[in-house]
Amino acid sequence: MGGHNATLIIEVTVLVLAIFLGIEVISKVPTLLHTPLMSGTNAIHGIVIVGAIFVAGAHQQDTLIQIIGFIAVVLASANVVGGFVVTDRMLEMFKKREPKKQADETDAK
Repeated sequence: MGGHNATLIIEVTVLVLAIFLGIEVISKVPTLLHTPLMSGTNAIHGIVIVGAIFVAGAHQQDTLIQIIGFIAVVLASANVVGGFVVTDRMLEMFKKREPKKQADETDAK
């Protein structure tokens, strides 16, 4: 039983350190670079989908693990789709806009 407690403590410690590191790294990113970097990392988040599918679909899993795996698949999918939406909106800003057409004089009468 002592091995499980030590493993849990190590995993929680790694999680907390990763949270602090993530906050520190994200807070140092300039606003101008935030959208391109985040859209790229969200697209890479597809790897998490594959891992979550492996966890959710593994044999001899508890129901709780399957539920958590399914939730992970849903959230990772939302993150990937969001990343592509942000990238699309960002790229839309760089397209040339067509000048607005003047209304015909016949429409004005």
